[in-house]
Amino acid sequence: MSSVVPTTPTTTRVLRPTLDSPHYTTTRRHSLYGTEDRIILDPGSRVWKVGFSGEGKPRDVFSVNDGEGLWNFNTMRPAAEREEFERLIEQKIQDWLRKVFYNKLLVDPKARKIIIVEHPLLPLCVKNMFAKVLFQNLQVPSLSFAPSHVLALLAAGRITGLVIDCGHLETTVLPVFSSRPLFSLLCTTPLAGARLTTHLRALLLLHGTYIPPQSTLAGPATSVPEMQRAKRIPASILTDTLVEAIKTRACFVGGPIPPEEEQDLDVTMMDIAPTPSSASVSDAEIYDTPPMSGAHTPVTPLRTTASSAAGSVSGAGSVSGTGSVSGVGPGRREEREVDPMAKHSRATDLRIAVGTGAGRGVVIIPGWVRERAAEALFTGGDVDERSAAETILDCLRKVPVDLRKELISSILVVGGTSMLSGFVSRLYAEVKSLLSTPVPNPETPPMSDPPSPTTPTVSTLPRPPAPPPLSAVSKRWVRQPYDPYARLRPLAPHLAVLNAPAGVGDGHQNSGKAPAFAPAALPWVGGSLAGSLKIGGEEISREKYEEAAMAMEETETIPVPGIVSGRREGYFLPDWTKGVMMVGAPNASIIPQGTDMDTTT
Repeated sequence: MSSVVPTTPTTTRVLRPTLDSPHYTTTRRHSLYGTEDRIILDPGSRVWKVGFSGEGKPRDVFSVNDGEGLWNFNTMRPAAEREEFERLIEQKIQDWLRKVFYNKLLVDPKARKIIIVEHPLLPLCVKNMFAKVLFQNLQVPSLSFAPSHVLALLAAGRITGLVIDCGHLETTVLPVFSSRPLFSLLCTTPLAGARLTTHLRALLLLHGTYIPPQSTLAGPATSVPEMQRAKRIPASILTDTLVEAIKTRACFVGGPIPPEEEQDLDVTMMDIAPTPSSASVSDAEIYDTPPMSGAHTPVTPLRTTASSAAGSVSGAGSVSGTGSVSGVGPGRREEREVDPMAKHSRATDLRIAVGTGAGRGVVIIPGWVRERAAEALFTGGDVDERSAAETILDCLRKVPVDLRKELISSILVVGGTSMLSGFVSRLYAEVKSLLSTPVPNPETPPMSDPPSPTTPTVSTLPRPPAPPPLSAVSKRWVRQPYDPYARLRPLAPHLAVLNAPAGVGDGHQNSGKAPAFAPAALPWVGGSLAGSLKIGGEEISREKYEEAAMAMEETETIPVPGIVSGRREGYFLPDWTKGVMMVGAPNASIIPQGTDMDTTT
C-alpha cells in the first residue's frame, strides 16, 4: 500500500507578486540602510526634533526639559560661575546627543553628516558646544548650520517672506528675501513660551482651586464634602511638568477683547487707595483669599455655572470638564471684581487629577484662565517687551519700502508656542487692528468720570480762562500725535499669513497656501528638504575643525582679569555675527598689493 505525502502545489511566477511604487523606484537611497542621508537636528532649549533628510516628519520629538531648559540668556554671572555653568550645559548636550544617535536613531555617527537647524540668536557658546561634542566626542564627518527661518520658508515653498518664530525663550521676527535672511533687520521680544508659563502659574496660584484627597478611606459616612476641603492651589502642587501639561493641553487663545470693554481691565489693585485700617492686616485679608496652609481650609459652598456640567476624574493627570468653582461667602469679592477677564470668556472649567494611588487630589482650572492666559503675549506698549504684533510691525518699519508689500503678504508663523489653538488667528487680528486703529486726536480728549468733590485734584483748582479757538490757519501748525505705523497703514489690505487656518484672511490669495505642516515642525521639514537636495549652510569638515583648533591653541593669548580662564574652543565657526570688516575707513576701491602709490600729492 503506497503512502501519499501531501505537498503544497507550486507555480512558476513570471512577475513579482507586487510592483514597486513610482516613489520607491525614484528614491535613490533609504534612511534605514543607506549612509548618504544626513541627520537633521533641530535643538531647542526645551524640545529637540531629530530625523533623516528626505523624510516628511521627524523620527522623534522629545523634551529635554530640565527646569528652565538646557540653556537660557542669563549670562550676567561671575566668571567662575559662568565657566561652571557652561561646563554643565556641555555635559548635558553630550548626553542628549549620544542618546539621539545610539537610542533613538540607531546609527553610527562616524558615517553621517549633520545639519543643525540654527536659531539666529542661538548663543555662540552653545553653538560651539554642539560642534565640539559632535566633532571630538562623536567624530561626525561634517557639520553645517542652516538658519531656521530660511528653512521654514523652504518648507512652505517660498523664498521670500516674514518669518515669526515664537519659541520658549523669545519671539523673533526675521525678514527673508530671495532665500537671504536680513539679519540686520531682526526684531525680538521676550514675550514667548517662558513668559506664558510664568503668567499661567501666577494665575493658577491666585485663582485656581485645589481639592486635596480625603485623609481617611474608612467609608463614605466619614468622608468630607469637596466644598469643605477646597482651598487655593499650593505652590508644591504646581510642578513644572503639571504647568507645562496645562499649557499645552488645556489652554487656548481667545479672540480679541472689544476696545470699549478693554478699558475695564486697566483697573488694578494699585488704583485702589489703601484704607487706614488695612495697614496692619495680612495679605490674605487684603486680597480676601484663604491662607496658604497644609491644613484643609473650609470655605463656603461652591457654585457651579448652569452652562457646564461636572465631570469625572480618572487617572493621574487626566482632564475633564467641570463647572466654575469659586467661593461666594461674605468674605469673597464678586467674580467680576476679582476676575476681570471672567466676563470675556465662555470657556468651561477643567478638573485635573494630580497625585498617584488612592491619595489623588483635584486641581480645578477656571475657564477664563484657560482662554485668557495667553493675553500676556499680546499685551504690548512696553519698549523692551513689545507684543508679538508690535514686533512684526516694528520689523516692517525697518524693511526697505519696496519690500514691505511682498513681506506683509507672506507672513509665516512657526515655533512651539504658536501651536496653541487660536494663536495664528489672534495674531492676525492684532496686526490688523494695529494697522486700522488710528491714533486719537489730542484736540478731543477721551471722556472720563468727574472726580470726587472731596478729593482735591488738579482739575478742581481754579484755572485761567480758556484761550479762544484756533483759526483754520493756526490749526495747521498744531503738532499732530505721533503715529509709529502711519506709513504701514496702506498695507493693511495686503496682510496675509501663509499658514493661517481656514477663515482667517481669506480675502488674500496667499492666505493659508502653505502646506499643512505643524508650525513647530516647519524648520525641521525645511532642513530635511535641504539635506535631500544637498544644500544648506557652509559645511565644516572634521579635518578643518581640528586644524583650526590646533592653530588656535598655538596662538598666545594674554589673560584678562575678570574673564574666564582658559581657551574657549570653537570660536572660529561661521556665524552671521562675525562679518568681515575692513580695518580703517571704508575703501572706495580694492588696490592690489605691490602697486606703487604716490602719497605726496
